[in-house]
Amino acid sequence: MARSFSSAEARQLIAEHTALQSELSGAIGRIEEMQAVVRSAVEAYRSEKALDLLREIPIEEVNRNKLGLRVKALRESGICTMADAATASPRRLTAVRGISAEGARTIQRIASDYQKEAQKGVRLRLNADTRTRETSAIVRTIAVRRAAAPLQEDCAQLVQQYGGKIARWTAELRPGTGGLRWFFTGKANKQRAEAAFQELVRLREGEYWQRAQAVLSALRAAECTDLQSAWEDFARHSIDYTAVIEQIDPDLLGEESAAYGLPEELAQAVEAHSIDLNGLDCQLRRYQLWGVRYILHQKRVILGDEMGLGKTVQAIAAMVALKNDGETHFLVVCPASVLPNWCREIGEKSDLQPVKLHGPDRDEALEQWRAGGGVAVTTYETSRSLDLPEDLSLGMLVVDEAHYIKNPQAKRSRSVRALCGRSERILFMTGTALENNVQEMLSLIRILRPEIADRAKRVAMLITAPSFRREIAEVYYRRKREDVLTELPDLIEKREWCELGPLEETAYEQALLRGNPMAARRVSWNVEDLRRSSKACRMLEIIEDAADDGRKVLVFSFFLDTLAKVAALLGEQCMEPITGSVPVQRRQEILDEFEKAPAGTVLAAQIQAGGTGLNIQAASVVILCEPQLKPSTENQAISRAYRMGQSRNVLVYRLLCEDTIDERITRLLARKQRAFDAFADESEAARQEAEIDETSLRALLEEEAARIRQKHTASPVSLQEDVPRP
Repeated sequence: MARSFSSAEARQLIAEHTALQSELSGAIGRIEEMQAVVRSAVEAYRSEKALDLLREIPIEEVNRNKLGLRVKALRESGICTMADAATASPRRLTAVRGISAEGARTIQRIASDYQKEAQKGVRLRLNADTRTRETSAIVRTIAVRRAAAPLQEDCAQLVQQYGGKIARWTAELRPGTGGLRWFFTGKANKQRAEAAFQELVRLREGEYWQRAQAVLSALRAAECTDLQSAWEDFARHSIDYTAVIEQIDPDLLGEESAAYGLPEELAQAVEAHSIDLNGLDCQLRRYQLWGVRYILHQKRVILGDEMGLGKTVQAIAAMVALKNDGETHFLVVCPASVLPNWCREIGEKSDLQPVKLHGPDRDEALEQWRAGGGVAVTTYETSRSLDLPEDLSLGMLVVDEAHYIKNPQAKRSRSVRALCGRSERILFMTGTALENNVQEMLSLIRILRPEIADRAKRVAMLITAPSFRREIAEVYYRRKREDVLTELPDLIEKREWCELGPLEETAYEQALLRGNPMAARRVSWNVEDLRRSSKACRMLEIIEDAADDGRKVLVFSFFLDTLAKVAALLGEQCMEPITGSVPVQRRQEILDEFEKAPAGTVLAAQIQAGGTGLNIQAASVVILCEPQLKPSTENQAISRAYRMGQSRNVLVYRLLCEDTIDERITRLLARKQRAFDAFADESEAARQEAEIDETSLRALLEEEAARIRQKHTASPVSLQEDVPRP
């Protein structure tokens, strides 16, 4: 039987496939080994920092217990510090005049004890602005591991999907690798060899080969991640980096105890609580994982973490764990201003299904949730009219901004209490320091655990004493930023998605259809009464939280009339706005006044004027009223507060509206930024590619206007009238 290939072609084909499968299998092992490389970098950091401490301890310390060691001879030989002793070999020590082998062992033991004690005190502070050789090594190894991790599954899938077939076909093709071997091969085996050759050629020329080469190329690129790229990735994903470090060496980040003030017996019980977070699509910090365990173990609690510590993700993680334990229905009650944000966070960070119970479609959504389960998200107002089936029990009830129900007589308080009867597990969330008002705290605790409220009431006058904190520890858990974010760069950014009301929506659609791009970009701010603005309402809530937390606030906008409305809404709480027309000397006077102003004071500034040349460390909360077309504009504005001399973490809130030009701008900027990160160099021209130019903005506005016209095609309404007055 004649064959369609030569022996050389068969040998080459077999070699190529064998080599590729071997490389794929080896890649899986290399990726797993990268975790060990990260561990080595972390351990090297701890060891090096411990040696830095030992370099400050003179060698005379080895004689503290008067052991009679010849320290003068040690110093004369160049062993002057404990670090020198810790790194010296036995041979070098015994070479010193008067140091015996026993003396060398004693010196090394003492130096080792000092080193171990010094290592206990080593803390890691990762900051992209203060890079060191050791921190850069850690950041780069984690960056390589992060870039390579997604490729591991691809490699494993290719080996699993094709490895068996390739092994079989290469075995069947072997008779064709030599002329004499082919001559003595039977007809059936020749036919199999011919078929195997064709299959292997097809694989080499098809999707498998392309995927394998692409994955291996990406892996090689990941392994070559340069230091600058690694630090840039850290700046964008610092939580992921610290999560990796926490897994390797939890104490290195400065958290003496993950219990954060819980009584020892309770802490041990919480730590032992087993949870399954399969289905959670984000990394949890160690303190957040503790929060989840506390929520689940204690069942009815208040999570009072300071703003910016991720209470929402802890609640979502708790619901994921309960779903994995068989629960199906969860309910979140929150202010209307954060309802869209809850739905987004649930969808993006877990496999839970968010269901919005609000607005005209709430009855249909309620039926969908009742039948299919998931996380229903509703507002305080809507919760009063929810018609829930009597037999429907909740896996967990989550109440966000729970201080809203501090008044037991209020309608929303009564409606929430009624919902509490449907669930064994209840989570109240608030960033407000309840310790500032003991009666509010006891009012909330009474809903959850009346017996604890009664006990705590008897010692309420001792609210700052350990005895009171022990009384409420079973139901109230609060961590402060300085306790848990000691290693992070002091910048926490969050998108606040708002939902347009009818008045805002009409004004927005009119602006679009009239071809007024600037008015369209002022979405939610272009209503005359800002009490009808969803962004303004969310801004007021953020400012209130900031005031409670002892913070001052910066509000940035591109538009002068937006700033004027903000200033009018806030009244005396707002400083004179800084705009391009304010002289430089007056700007500094405003900043000096702002420096002396009390917590809760707001400084509004035009982003072009306030974004450059000003140092405003007095503020630690930044609110951006609308997305800017250039990321650099926002970054410069944020840098006014996030700079050297800032003593608090800076919280940045971007106010955005769903289903508007805000969303299109944000999405396009993110896409451009990803493309820039992947391919662009550091040139200014390349950076401009990550910005939205006038042509792109016009296209976005035209697309949005077309969507609005399409929306009203089925049920036409007049959008040419003036915006109705509230």
